Amino acid sequence: MLKLNYTESDLYLERIAAPIEVMVAQRVLLALRAGQTLHVQAGRASFLIAADAPGLDQLEVLLRQEAQASLSPVDEQFMEICVQGSWIAETADSDEGTFIAALGDRAEFLVYKLWQATQPQASYLA
Repeated sequence: MLKLNYTESDLYLERIAAPIEVMVAQRVLLALRAGQTLHVQAGRASFLIAADAPGLDQLEVLLRQEAQASLSPVDEQFMEICVQGSWIAETADSDEGTFIAALGDRAEFLVYKLWQATQPQASYLA
């Protein structure tokens, strides 16, 4: 499963071994125990990766076979990966939250690796 965490300033993608149903159930239970409002809705999410990312051709072939995902060019520099799944947030119109989607193992692995490879490396000054 792919877990996309949308924050005010960034997107962070994780690959999780648990099924979507388990992830949603855990998040609902956490919200209930914390007394938080929670909204869960089926939907689509997208994010960008570099158009020159190594392995992109292989991902494109895999995603053609996936009903839950697609890959489209945005411009010369970026490709957009769009996935179907579930949006989990405090409100239906929240900009911050978690989106979870399930693809085939190989497609998930490649999406995650390409996303990792195209993220800017953080540098810290000592």
